[in-house]
Amino acid sequence: MNAIVREQILDPSLLRMRAAFDRQRAAFGADMNPSHAVRIDRLDRLLAMTDRIAPEIERAVSADFGHRSVHVTRLADVMMVQSAIRHARRQLKSWMKVRRAPTGLAFRPGFSRIVPQPLGVVGVVSPWNYPYQLAMGPAIAAIGAGNRVMIKPSELTPRLAELMRAAVAECFAPEELTVVTGGTEVGTAFVGLPFDHLLFTGSTAVGRQVAMAAAANLTPVTLELGGKSPAIVGAGANLDLVAARLVVGKLFNAGQTCIAPDYAAVPRSAVGPFVEAMRRAVARQYPRLAGNPDYTGIVSERHFTRLQGLLADAQTRGARVVPLHAEGMAGGAAGRVLAPALVLDPTEDMKIMQEEIFGPLLPVLAYDTLDEVIAYVNAHERPLALYWFGAAGAEQDRLLSGTISGGVTLNDCMWHFGQEELPFGGVGASGMGAYHGAYGFRTFSKEKPVFHQSRLSGTALLRPPYGRTFERMGRLLRLIS
Repeated sequence: MNAIVREQILDPSLLRMRAAFDRQRAAFGADMNPSHAVRIDRLDRLLAMTDRIAPEIERAVSADFGHRSVHVTRLADVMMVQSAIRHARRQLKSWMKVRRAPTGLAFRPGFSRIVPQPLGVVGVVSPWNYPYQLAMGPAIAAIGAGNRVMIKPSELTPRLAELMRAAVAECFAPEELTVVTGGTEVGTAFVGLPFDHLLFTGSTAVGRQVAMAAAANLTPVTLELGGKSPAIVGAGANLDLVAARLVVGKLFNAGQTCIAPDYAAVPRSAVGPFVEAMRRAVARQYPRLAGNPDYTGIVSERHFTRLQGLLADAQTRGARVVPLHAEGMAGGAAGRVLAPALVLDPTEDMKIMQEEIFGPLLPVLAYDTLDEVIAYVNAHERPLALYWFGAAGAEQDRLLSGTISGGVTLNDCMWHFGQEELPFGGVGASGMGAYHGAYGFRTFSKEKPVFHQSRLSGTALLRPPYGRTFERMGRLLRLIS
């Protein structure tokens, strides 16, 4: 036997993970369609657990980051999960309803229905940047749809991962919901399990590996990835308003957000005023950087070093780095604080224009016509998000119809993510599939089509032996279809 395979088989953590999967699969087989009351009870327990451990979530995430704003965690991790659960509770009965579907005239009085059915065991692989929300958000949808759920959180936020594991074990039977912790080897084995659906949130590069691992089991996947999401400033836009909102979108969690603006496209004549407006907005929102409880650190030394390398590469290749704070580019390993900056005159050969930034750095592309921007966006991989700052009208319509992206917020950043009535998901390299609200329920359900045949049916006239009756029915069907 291959030594690596033998080692994996004998690894106690991998054995426990497989046993947890088998236990959930058996439990689902014993109750393949949990009642509305059972699903509501599970959502209620998840909400009560979230309410109870909210202060611990804030402390654990801050410790994992070196420092993260309590308010960022409260808004993005805790409140969004609470809101999503409440929304699911209110809507669940309607989502679960069997729906009548139209039936062709030739097949009446038979009728058609769509029956939503749980898939089975759902796997969720969550990232480090919003480690509670991006684990529990998909779990809410999967639980509402009646599934059993296993979560593998990121090893980069170990305190939060352990907190989730312990809290879930206290509030749920392992065959309902369980959290699996561990490093890369556990993650690799996790995505290789024969789940009935697998949702992964993370980088495009790792997403490709996850999709290949899932393909071995023909496991359907939802991939929530990332990419370079543009913020496009229209001619004549109010730059102070643009900057105030763009700074929120870019510096929230220090830019460590998959839908953060990754570059700004600004009319060439407005670049100078835009830079000054951004400086004013940063000064208002973050009067200081050192010791500021509202400004988040970079999650790890590796990511901190990577971001510094992006800046150095851009400067070496001729870009102008413009600090956005009076403290300049001062920052350091203490708390891994990286000062916000604009990168002017970026070019395609710079790494900062090739990689998703995931930090408080914003390249600025100067443009002369909106068609240039549309062509630039379309020449690159499709982004997870797109932002437009400008008046409603022909330019906005041209941008919306002329580009493809995962989601859009007009005249602000990121808020489309918080809408439970909108699907959230990428397209192309930024992901596949979607969830949130009813869209999440459908993602984790099989919408089973059911046709009910009547005792008296015209289809009997289509049985063999074929002859004149069949030909007459064929002509009739062509007329009424």
